[in-house]
Amino acid sequence: MSKNPGVFIAAMPGAIRRSWRGLSVRKRTILTLALWVLAWQGVLGGLRLMDKPALSEMQVTLLSGESTTLAALADGKPLVVNLWATWCPPCRREMPMLAAAQQRETGVRFVFANQGENAATVQHYLSASQLDLVNVLLDRDTQLGFVAGSGMLPITLFYDASGQLVASRRGELSATSLASNLKQLRVD
Repeated sequence: MSKNPGVFIAAMPGAIRRSWRGLSVRKRTILTLALWVLAWQGVLGGLRLMDKPALSEMQVTLLSGESTTLAALADGKPLVVNLWATWCPPCRREMPMLAAAQQRETGVRFVFANQGENAATVQHYLSASQLDLVNVLLDRDTQLGFVAGSGMLPITLFYDASGQLVASRRGELSATSLASNLKQLRVD
C-alpha cells in the first residue's frame, strides 16, 4: 500500500462506485434518502443556530401567567437559570438545594424554567414537595433548552450581571459545583 495519501484519495471514487453497483436498487434508494435527510438536517440545524434570539430578550411566561423577559427578571443582577421538569429525577433531587440557594443568595436572581409541562402539573409538584420558589417559568415549547443548546435535563446556566453566560452545567448540580459557579458570579 502506498504511503501517499493522494493515491488513497484518488482511489476512493472507484471504490465507492464499485460498492454502489453491488447494492440492490432498494438499498441504493434507502441510502440516497438517508443521505438527503442528513444533509437537510444539517441545513436546518444551521438555520436554527442563526435564528436563536438572545436568551435575555426571549419572552417567558411566569407560573402566574404573566409574560416577561429573563433580563427583566435579572434586574441587573447575576442570574441562575435552571431548566427542569417534574418527571426528571436529577431535577427533583437538586431542587431543594437550589431553593435554599435562592433564599440565601440575595445578590443573585434564580429562575426555574419548567420544560414542557402545564401550570397545574408544576403547581402540584411544588406544593407536594413543599418548595417555595420565586420566578418559576413555564417553557411549554422548551424554547430555553433549544436556545441553551441542550435537550437534556437538568441544565443550569450562570449569567453575570451584564447578561453574559459565565458557565453552564448539564446534569445534576452538586452543592460544590453550585458554590463554585456562584462564586464566579459574585462581584467582589
